[in-house]
Amino acid sequence: MKKELEPKLAAVLKYDAGKDRAPHLAAKGRGKVAEKIIELALKHDIPIRNDPALVQMLSKLDIDEAIPHELYQAVAEILAFVYRINEERRQASSSK
Repeated sequence: MKKELEPKLAAVLKYDAGKDRAPHLAAKGRGKVAEKIIELALKHDIPIRNDPALVQMLSKLDIDEAIPHELYQAVAEILAFVYRINEERRQASSSK
């Protein structure tokens, strides 16, 4: 018997350090919606991090809901990942 594949999940985090107390869930999706979220991120050169366990937890939140304290460490790692990629991109574009 063939095992059914889980539908793809995607979650979008948003954080404005100047006005937000904590990151919040900006969008989420399953299946075709998740694929569209990923497609748009790639099209707009937005960093993507593959973390199935975290996206599973994030998908349980409501849109615009702040990230709960239990997820701060995992989300901090995502933000560090994004900041590092953005810095690498800035350095690469300034050296051209």
